[in-house]
Amino acid sequence: MKKALLIILFAATGTIAAAQNNPKPEEQIRKYWFVMLLKGPVRNQDSVTAAKIQKGYLDNMDKMYYDGKLKVAGPFGDGKDWQGIFIFDCATKEEVEALLKTDPAIAAGRLIADIRPWYTAPTGSFVPGKPKA
Repeated sequence: MKKALLIILFAATGTIAAAQNNPKPEEQIRKYWFVMLLKGPVRNQDSVTAAKIQKGYLDNMDKMYYDGKLKVAGPFGDGKDWQGIFIFDCATKEEVEALLKTDPAIAAGRLIADIRPWYTAPTGSFVPGKPKA
């Protein structure tokens, strides 16, 4: 009887530990910050100035990425008002705003940023509709 209880206890403990190590997808969802980059009101810089702004913009993206804050970035290719997106892993909107103030394209008025909280599970955590192996 004691042996059977111990087996049940160990099995239950293993099941609880497995559940803690493999949380359900909905338990992995957390907040990130989605930033839509839009055409700004000041886009009349000469080509030399625009090139300097663009280089600073790309260098700044590299820094934010290597600092672990910028998770995704990319442009839209249709030439319309939506210029690109950023997805940040930051604690607060204020932290995102502070990072965006370091962006030369935003500072120059070439881009404006629309910041929104965005919820998802970290990449690789799960694939919707696909059971874990």
